Amino acid sequence: METFISALTIFVLAVFVGVFVIKRVPPLLHTPLMSGSNAISGITIVGAMISIATPSPLSTIFGFIAVVFATINVVGGFLVTNRMLGMFKKKE
Repeated sequence: METFISALTIFVLAVFVGVFVIKRVPPLLHTPLMSGSNAISGITIVGAMISIATPSPLSTIFGFIAVVFATINVVGGFLVTNRMLGMFKKKE
């Protein structure tokens, strides 16, 4: 139970820090930062795949859910970055 409480505390603190950091990013910087978050989501996918390989069914389920959400984040980040870079191309 003590491990669960400490893990929950870290999770809640991470959520609060993430919300405050995201709220303070100006819109001009949001899209370039999306490219950086793709790398972080890639690391999340690797960790989730390791979690899927464990024999625990609960860990496998949460790992699969993490892979799905991180993949959505990576694909969305690449689409937003591609759209941003398209705005700087010369029009013919």
